[in-house]
Amino acid sequence: HLGAAEAGHALPPALGYWRDFGARYVAALCTLGSGAAEGTDVGTPVLEGEAAESIAAAVPPMAGAEYVTAGRLSVLWLEIDEAFRASFSASKVGLEAYLRKRNPAWNVVGRVHFHLAENRKDAQKPFAFLATYTTRLSAQGKPQHVHLGKALEEYAGAAQREQLLSLLVPVQRAAADCAWLAAMVEAGEIFHALRFTAAQARRFLADVPRLEAAGVVVRMPAGWSRGRPPRPHVTARVGEAAPAGVGVDAILDFAVHVTLEGERLTAEELRALLAETSGLALLRGRWVEVDHERLGETIARLKAIEKHAKERGLSFAEAARLLAGADVGEGDAAEEKTRDWAEVVAGDWMSGILRGLRGPDGLAAVDVSRDVVGTLRPYQAVGVRWLHLLSGLGLGACLADDMGLGKTLQLIALLCLRRRERLGKASASLLVAPASLLSNWTAELEKFAPTLRSLVAHVSVIPGPELAELPPARLEGVDLVITSYGHLRTVPWLATRAWDLAVLDEAQAIKNAGARQTKAAKALKAKARIALTGTPIENRLGDLWSLFDFLNPGLLGSQKQFGSFVKRLGKREHDAYAPLRTLVKPYILRRLKTDTSVISDLPEKTEVHAWCALSRKQLALYQEAVEALATALDELDRNDIRRRGIVLSSLMRLKQICNHPSQWVGDGAWAEADSGKWARLREIAETIASRQEKVLVFTQFREVTDPLASFLGSVFGRPGLVLHGGTPVGKRRELVTRFQEDDASPFFVLSLKAGGSGLNLTAASHVVHFDRWWNPAVENQATDRAFRIGQKNNVLVHKFVCRGTVEEKIDALISAKRGLASDVLEGGADVLLTEMADDELLRLVALDVSRAAAEV
Repeated sequence: HLGAAEAGHALPPALGYWRDFGARYVAALCTLGSGAAEGTDVGTPVLEGEAAESIAAAVPPMAGAEYVTAGRLSVLWLEIDEAFRASFSASKVGLEAYLRKRNPAWNVVGRVHFHLAENRKDAQKPFAFLATYTTRLSAQGKPQHVHLGKALEEYAGAAQREQLLSLLVPVQRAAADCAWLAAMVEAGEIFHALRFTAAQARRFLADVPRLEAAGVVVRMPAGWSRGRPPRPHVTARVGEAAPAGVGVDAILDFAVHVTLEGERLTAEELRALLAETSGLALLRGRWVEVDHERLGETIARLKAIEKHAKERGLSFAEAARLLAGADVGEGDAAEEKTRDWAEVVAGDWMSGILRGLRGPDGLAAVDVSRDVVGTLRPYQAVGVRWLHLLSGLGLGACLADDMGLGKTLQLIALLCLRRRERLGKASASLLVAPASLLSNWTAELEKFAPTLRSLVAHVSVIPGPELAELPPARLEGVDLVITSYGHLRTVPWLATRAWDLAVLDEAQAIKNAGARQTKAAKALKAKARIALTGTPIENRLGDLWSLFDFLNPGLLGSQKQFGSFVKRLGKREHDAYAPLRTLVKPYILRRLKTDTSVISDLPEKTEVHAWCALSRKQLALYQEAVEALATALDELDRNDIRRRGIVLSSLMRLKQICNHPSQWVGDGAWAEADSGKWARLREIAETIASRQEKVLVFTQFREVTDPLASFLGSVFGRPGLVLHGGTPVGKRRELVTRFQEDDASPFFVLSLKAGGSGLNLTAASHVVHFDRWWNPAVENQATDRAFRIGQKNNVLVHKFVCRGTVEEKIDALISAKRGLASDVLEGGADVLLTEMADDELLRLVALDVSRAAAEV
């Protein structure tokens, strides 16, 4: 539908991407099935592998972008073909009528064609122009062309006037945008063969996109690749030889020359092209398209970069940006104007490095078996090789493997490898992680690398005054210092010491470029930097810049330059975000555990909604809260600064009422009969208890954790465990161990912030999201505490939703991925709701009593 019917409509980048994909299929279908009659097999269009790779590389930032691969696109292509055939068969019409119903531009038979051909016998007017139309297909399936002038004879009768008008609609539509064509139509010249000068041919060539958009088929001279004459390119090769130095600041060579289809032009030929003003020049026996102004500006721009490289050097970061199509020269306007005339290619050294980064499977194996206890899975060994290559070059790396695929083990293996390569020279690395994960890291180090010496630089282990002035002697022989994000700002020696590696775990913590902990992380000194994250941070452009400003400063330019770059990409008609993907892809390694080519022995994960009704008390409180919000909104102007606070507090109140009235009222009663969620939780917990299985229960509210634990204890007949932000860091590891190893602990209640990342809780085969964060990425991260390597059982995820309330409406938006979806996925639903108009907001939170009070 997008490809066939939505042409010309303004769409957001994600839908525009899929529309272009669908349009590619329809275009291929037209080529195969032009004029096919009812019941005729039109054949199956083929999506070539190279085209699929190109389309996959151009995916814009959007939820699920990491799943878009050439293989998946090939599968989708076949599914589109299957859907088309079912629809086409049911239509009971021919292909022409089928496509015309969706968009007139897809008409095949009866379309006007404009032909441009060479006429070498006429030096003054070396081109010929002819307009034709197709009447039918030959037996070989080729369109049969007839001179357009014949249409005046064929449709001369009054009864056939409508057919003639219909035939000429694309020409009239194109003439509205092309003055030269309008003049030809007015004079009747369109119905005759004409001779064109080189300047007229160049004008025709420039308007080809308008002609084709209007529905005219354009045919160019034979030998013109992709319908255009060859164009000279200013080609620059960067990184031909190994650079001086390593890392993002390594100095690379840069050389510029002008080529035509890969062959260098002589100085005389170049002067002739720059002097040409008609737009087409005959060079080496063939026509060449040339814009002397743009060609001259392009040469000047790249020559300026060449001069910069010779005088001050060209850094690896600048070279990478040039290769991806991001300007490092005179600015956006200059780059945009000359982009089609320039080509920057990687030299031998640079191409070899990028090949290894983009395809780490082919990197040479490294041996970590003597240092690491256990065996790395094949994809983990690839990850270690990739990290080893990047860190060895002094480049930053983001290991973004899916939750549970063993990022911790891969980092530990890299640390062991680098320690061995240092040959005993002292050089510690620094690991920064959320405070709740410090004990988890020490446990993993003891398990996988007991010979690796670590020091936990945290007040839970070292008293504050001593930690602030830690003597250098304490770090002698230490391989890894582990600290928290909070301590980066309070422990001064962490920023002043030069580290081997600076590693950020749960690196989404630095997505806010202006935050103090982000600035503290970027101030760290290290030979190389590494980020670990299971959240696909690369789908959010602002977060992406902040992450790379830590990993490889300068690669994405300044924040202002990056904003301009992204804005410019969004205006591109095709492959809009391909340059950005090309730029960052070598430094991000992401594998998904749902990809069987990565890992094939994980059990299944099933997600279900646990629908909950509201009790009478909840109904009354909810309705009262909605009415209070409506009253407050009536008393406030839309721009009143108090409005946002009132909306946010009202949303929080509604969430609390949906959980349990006692959470809002604060009476401490927590009676089961007062909450539909309490009743639903009993049903699920009783089933889990009867199977002697374990469950994780997540809530975003710390004050609910103890009441939930008390209630679940009564259901299971024995106590469970509780972890929230107030749980001492030193006790968290003990709780995890108890849950994993002690069958007497059947449930674990966790606050989403404290327990939603980093922990390994594979003893559970059930996950309950008691209240929703309205952010699928955060919920999935919490679910992955159970659904990860080491899990032997299928995992069942229960998502609690109160019917008829704002919870159900937000859930529907998330599921449908429309409206609020993009903001919900970025955790900004609450913020967006505050910007809604009053009536729109009240409709969203309004109570549907018939659904909320119904039996589930």
